[in-house]
Amino acid sequence: MSDQKVVTRFAPSPTGFLHVGGLRTALYSYLVAKQNNGTFMLRIEDTDRERYVEGGIQNILESLYWANVIPDEGVTLKSGEITQTGSHGPYVQSERLSIYKKYAEQLIENNHAFYCFCTPERLAEVREERQKNKLPPGYDGFCKKVSKEEVAQKLANKQNHVIRLNMPDEGETVWKDLIHGEVSFKNSDVDDQVLMKSDGYPTYHLAVVVDDHEMQVSHVIRGDEWISSTPKHLQLYKYFGWTAPQFAHLPLLLNPDKSKLSKRQGDVAVIDYKEKGYLPEALVNFVAFLGWNPGTEQEIFSLEELITAFTLQKVGKSGAVFNLEKLDWYNREYLKKMSSDELVSYITTFLPERFNGKLSVEALNNLAPILLERISKGSDLALMDHNGELGYFFERPSYPVEKLLWKNTAKDIILSNIEDALQELGSLPEDAFSVEQLKEKIMEFLKDKEKGPMLHPLRFSLSGLDKSPDPFVIASVLGKTETLERLKIAKELLAK
Repeated sequence: MSDQKVVTRFAPSPTGFLHVGGLRTALYSYLVAKQNNGTFMLRIEDTDRERYVEGGIQNILESLYWANVIPDEGVTLKSGEITQTGSHGPYVQSERLSIYKKYAEQLIENNHAFYCFCTPERLAEVREERQKNKLPPGYDGFCKKVSKEEVAQKLANKQNHVIRLNMPDEGETVWKDLIHGEVSFKNSDVDDQVLMKSDGYPTYHLAVVVDDHEMQVSHVIRGDEWISSTPKHLQLYKYFGWTAPQFAHLPLLLNPDKSKLSKRQGDVAVIDYKEKGYLPEALVNFVAFLGWNPGTEQEIFSLEELITAFTLQKVGKSGAVFNLEKLDWYNREYLKKMSSDELVSYITTFLPERFNGKLSVEALNNLAPILLERISKGSDLALMDHNGELGYFFERPSYPVEKLLWKNTAKDIILSNIEDALQELGSLPEDAFSVEQLKEKIMEFLKDKEKGPMLHPLRFSLSGLDKSPDPFVIASVLGKTETLERLKIAKELLAK
């Protein structure tokens, strides 16, 4: 790193909710700033007014704060309200239109940009013609030849126009990307990009260069899709006489089938993962590994450890596969680190509402680790409930008497076994209803007896299911009173 203070920025467009790919860009930018005692800035690029989504800025901020990737400068949250912090503002592009206009006019004056009056119809013809001739898509330079007098006349007549970058036809643009190494483009293959639209708003290309310069950004970390735009940006830095920042272009996020991760393939917004019960630490840890490898066996990193370990030099060039199974693994690992109280609180948050208040705190404390063995995230509880694998902890099951029978064992033997279970478990004090003590009591009783005719009806009377945790686990959650009540119901059914 040079002597210049490290300033990174995350500059999303509020055209939707924050994507996990955006979270990765923000995270990497945050880590680079923090490990260099620099500044991490959030800027909002809202010049695409047609795609602007109400509530998008709030969602971006809330998602970043939830993930603990908190900006030092720029658009921030104070007491839940959107505000701007820092001396390089405004940090919202729609509030900077006069700044872009000034720089666009400067480019025009120096012949580094030109007015373009081409109609959409003509541009469509140009596009078609270039495709036919197997030329790169782009503008054909028609309005570069329009005389100053004619331009003045058209402007005086208020003819619709845009301002385009005047790319040189000769030479090439070369830079050293912090991830891809040396990258070069022939200038003749680079489009005369629109810099100012007819509505007076800048395009990304002008605004991003002006903002990054004025906000003293030292490192631009963004997705691979912007590599082909970088020559245009570097040309603008050259035209303005400014020092360009260092660029790092991140590999694409891919679905397991290697297609680009998109909303069509499922949930991609950070808020979706939050609502499903993924912990922020787990999502951040998972996202950090989407393209980056520390070169060690360590997989679990706190944010502080990531700040120390992360380097752009260890970010790969090829696409990173978004593997939900790996995210589930991370989430389970972080759930295991929770205290008993934290886990109960987490589980309670995701339990279906009808179960609220149906178990004591002690029972929930016993239940939480059992559920932890069966879920990766909070939303899995709804699936367990849908499959009938959860309700029996909270509500007494109903079932036909035949379900209590074990293979060819006679009904009266099963009835006798249930009565024995009632007697054995009834003799235990309430505070002895731990899995170990329950198991010890029953297995001692069954030492010289066949186990199936006792354990099967015991399990079924408690859960009403063929497949469930073993009866000692269920009884330890239900407690003595409820366990005995359910055994009595089974006894009455068998006695009929």
